[in-house]
Amino acid sequence: MTVYLAWTPAPVPDDLSGPWTEVRRAAPGLLLVDSGDTLSRVYHELKWSLPDDSPLLVTPLAERPKLKGLADGTQAWLGDRLPKG
Repeated sequence: MTVYLAWTPAPVPDDLSGPWTEVRRAAPGLLLVDSGDTLSRVYHELKWSLPDDSPLLVTPLAERPKLKGLADGTQAWLGDRLPKG
């Protein structure tokens, strides 16, 4: 499994479906995606779920990032999936 960090200012549907095990909303517009699929596939599935021309950034995370002020449980969720940096 890979954890991807995704950002978009566009509204993300609540019923988001795609090639992932879980999508966690860490903050408005900031998603953490747990998937066994490729970056390209995750990116395109997210892109197709958003309004046309919505900005989108998706990148894999190799280790736990430093974070502050995100949704409750985000640090633990990442800790269960990524090594300490």
